[in-house]
Amino acid sequence: YILFLLIFLAVLDLSHNKLQVLDGTLFSKLQHLSEIKLNHNELEAIPDLGPYASNITTLILANNRITRISVEQLRPFLALETLDLSNNNIVEIKASSFPALPLKNLFLNNNRISSLETGCFTNLSSSLQVLRLNRNRLSTIPAKIFQLPNLQHLELSRNRVRRVEGLTFHGLHALRSLKMQRNGLSRLMDGAFWGLSDMEVLQLDYNNLTEVSKGWLYGLLTLQQLHLGHNAISRIRSDAWEFCQKLSELNLSSNHLSRLEESSFVGLSLLDELHIGNNRVSFIADGAFRGLSNLQMLDLQNNEISWTIEDMNGPFSALDKLKKLFLQGNQIRSVTKKSFSGLDALQHLDLSNNAIMSIQANAFSQMKNLEELRLNTSSLLCDCQLKWLPVWVAEQTFLPCVNASCAHPQMLKGRSVFAVSQEEFVCDDFPKPQITVQPETQSALKGTNVTFVCSAASSSDSPMTFAWKKDNEGLNDAEIYNQAHLRVQKSAGGETEVTEYTTTLQLHNVEFSSEGKYQCVISNHFGSSYSTKARLTVNMLPSFTKMPMDLSIRAGATARLECAAVGHPSPQIAWQKDGGTDFPAARERRMHVMPEDDVFFIVDVKTEDIGVYSCTAANTAGAVSANTTLTVLETPSFLRPLMDRTVAKGETAVLQCIAGGSPPPRLNWTKDDSPLVVTERHFFAAANQLLIIVDAAEADAGKYTCEMSNALGTERGNVRLAVIPNPNCDSGVQGGVGVGIVGGVGSDDDGWTTVGIVIIAVVCCVVGTSLVWVVIIYHTRRRNEDCSVTNTDETNLPADIPSYLSSQGTLADRQDGYIPSESDSSHQYMASSISGFYLQPKDMNGKTPPFFLCLKIESLCRPVHRLCPAVQSLHRSRRRFRPRGQQSRQGIAV
Repeated sequence: YILFLLIFLAVLDLSHNKLQVLDGTLFSKLQHLSEIKLNHNELEAIPDLGPYASNITTLILANNRITRISVEQLRPFLALETLDLSNNNIVEIKASSFPALPLKNLFLNNNRISSLETGCFTNLSSSLQVLRLNRNRLSTIPAKIFQLPNLQHLELSRNRVRRVEGLTFHGLHALRSLKMQRNGLSRLMDGAFWGLSDMEVLQLDYNNLTEVSKGWLYGLLTLQQLHLGHNAISRIRSDAWEFCQKLSELNLSSNHLSRLEESSFVGLSLLDELHIGNNRVSFIADGAFRGLSNLQMLDLQNNEISWTIEDMNGPFSALDKLKKLFLQGNQIRSVTKKSFSGLDALQHLDLSNNAIMSIQANAFSQMKNLEELRLNTSSLLCDCQLKWLPVWVAEQTFLPCVNASCAHPQMLKGRSVFAVSQEEFVCDDFPKPQITVQPETQSALKGTNVTFVCSAASSSDSPMTFAWKKDNEGLNDAEIYNQAHLRVQKSAGGETEVTEYTTTLQLHNVEFSSEGKYQCVISNHFGSSYSTKARLTVNMLPSFTKMPMDLSIRAGATARLECAAVGHPSPQIAWQKDGGTDFPAARERRMHVMPEDDVFFIVDVKTEDIGVYSCTAANTAGAVSANTTLTVLETPSFLRPLMDRTVAKGETAVLQCIAGGSPPPRLNWTKDDSPLVVTERHFFAAANQLLIIVDAAEADAGKYTCEMSNALGTERGNVRLAVIPNPNCDSGVQGGVGVGIVGGVGSDDDGWTTVGIVIIAVVCCVVGTSLVWVVIIYHTRRRNEDCSVTNTDETNLPADIPSYLSSQGTLADRQDGYIPSESDSSHQYMASSISGFYLQPKDMNGKTPPFFLCLKIESLCRPVHRLCPAVQSLHRSRRRFRPRGQQSRQGIAV
């Protein structure tokens, strides 16, 4: 009957025997056997389990003496799913160790395996899901050794792996957890875990890692739990969590962290638990926990936290879902009402094992959901400011978890706050320092010295310590001067002596790195007082790194003006043209200034862009400017076509050659391809653009050539002058009829009126068409000056009047000055119209001398002084032709 029952046996346990060899025939009847346990025996090889070994799914051979894995020994186990060879003497796993089996779980813990041959798990790749290699002697893991696409759990803890190269675990696409604790890992190369796209749990506790960086975390997009406790991590890079934004639990306890920066946990918006206990954290940046909107548990126990709770304004304010906060075992000495602001959902707060001396009223009142408060301190300053605490603790039913006793005043020392009556909480002194003089915010130039002063008073003779902080970090090597003096303070109880302490921070040759917020901390046995934070701003005057250079460029090209400057704060660059902000190129959308560039462009340059451009660099420290002159070069050209002229003999001929170009071209006239012979009848006006021939004769007829030239080239044009007989003029002479000129003593001749009108009309034409005159009108429109002529021979003109506004008598350069009248009397310009005016002067005898022709552009007056003497000469020589009976005309209005 027993043998009959053995036929249906499914599980056989032969553990804890001394079996060395098994006879396979013993299992010949066990056709239903699926699991056999042979652990804790003395087997040296995988045993033969008879003809029905192919039905076995679980084989436990742990704690034996097996030294190798043989493919022949495993081949009969065709249905094997779990194989446990832990705690044996296996040294290596060769490529031929495993046959093709449906194995799902392979346990090789606590052997002596030191090497893994390439392809050793290839025959198990289609089925293996769990592989345990803990407590072996592996020192290296060859890249891509695990080509197991269905493996979900891999354990490599307690080996000797010091370094993990990139792509080491490539091929484990389905892996969900990896354990590598206690290996002595010190280097994780970039991409060490790349390919583990389904990884959820990574345990790297008890190693020698020194920092967290995104390089070795690359590819862990689905990671939820990361355990890095008990390493030597002292730094978390700012972008460390870029590829691990689905983390829900992060354990960094028992490391060497001393600072939590603002960027330490950026990107971990789904984090639920954060363990940072048993580190050296003393600095927590403002906003270090910003972004941890889902965090429910924060462990900061056994660090060096003090001022974070004592002085910061809501260091945990971003954690509006936090339920548990552990701060036990830190260096917290005081709790303010802003210490836990924002923790509306907090349920559990542990402040035990802190030497807390003072707790401000309502420090815990904003935590409406608080269910448990743990507090034990024997250092409380039991004055009037603490009388609220025992009442509040009793009302909230926190008494079982709160153990608080007094250290001051002496009469209450050692007594529990719950045993002190409300009348005994009095404020007779202030042993804790109180800030009386706050440091002040300052601005300074680079290289100068800066001093911060801070004072505090205390009624206690307890030794005082002074410290200065910059941006919440202590200044250890700062130059600090401390002094103390007694002063009398009046109070309700009379006069008492208090000690006032002053600490001075001296900064020499401040640099940009000196900028920040400075704060003094004054402490004694009863606590610390923190001053307000004074900001230091270091400025530097701007200085040019690229200065604009004078530029000459052809019209139509693109002008490129560079200007760059440095300073602190960074200077703003601005451009001006001729001292103003009116840019012709800007109005025509030809100006381009790139905000991020140092270059100022003017495309399709025109002559109106000529001018002085000023680059100004300005910041709060001051401003500097640099000038550059833009010159536009333009080849000479005719602004008006040259036109042939026909005049009557004796009349005035005016030949026009209106020139354009930059620089302004020089004009030269020739006659019949020969140099022009200039007589007293030849006059030049408007920078030689007008050739005026008075009293034209037949010899004046011919071909006149106007040649204009500048540095860019030369242009020529021809004008033909024809002189025809003048019957009116001849008859007038024969008949003894005189022709007068405006301003003469007798009547004027109509012919000479025509001559004057022609001359004036030509000059006005030049004024109206010249582009250069337009520029001058624009710049001088607001200046109204009276024109006067003195008895001297020269009058200085404004420097911005171009040369062609004055009449020229020869081909020489401009001559400034007026020609006096025959009687050497003084002259005065009379009121004028917009385009010109006439002059009706009187000499000392009351007679009217020959007239002057004066052109006026807006308020600028210049006489055509080379033309006027000629007209006077004509007036004197032809006075005999003046008709009788005609009234003298008063002048010609231009």
